[in-house]
Amino acid sequence: MKTRQVIDALGALAHEHRLAIFRLLVERGPDGLSAGRIADRVGLVPSSLTFHLQNLQRAGLVTQRREGRQLFYSADFIAMTALVGYLTDNCCAESGAECAVSCAPTRTVKTAKRAITVA
Repeated sequence: MKTRQVIDALGALAHEHRLAIFRLLVERGPDGLSAGRIADRVGLVPSSLTFHLQNLQRAGLVTQRREGRQLFYSADFIAMTALVGYLTDNCCAESGAECAVSCAPTRTVKTAKRAITVA
C-alpha cells in the first residue's frame, strides 16, 4: 500500500460516523448492508450517509454493489488487511526483537463501547 493510500484511508476513518460505518460493515462481513440499514443502524439521514459512504469509497475501504434499486456496501477486506499490514510491517524492526513478544499489547483500556488493548 502506498503512503498516499494509507493517509487517505486513515483520514477517512478519522471521523466518528465513518469509523462507525466501517466497523459496522466489518462486523457484517462480505455480504454488507443496504444503505437504508446502515442509516438505521448508525442513525444518519440519507444525505449525510451518502457523504460518508462516498468518502470511505474514495479511500478504497468500502465497495458498493447494486441489487435492483438498492445499493449495498461492504468493507473491502483486502484494503483493510493492507492498511493494517502497512502499519505493522516494520514492527519492532529497530529493536531487533520479535513483535509477537516485544510489541505485544500489555494492558486493556475500557472505552464506552469496547476494550482497547494498548502497549
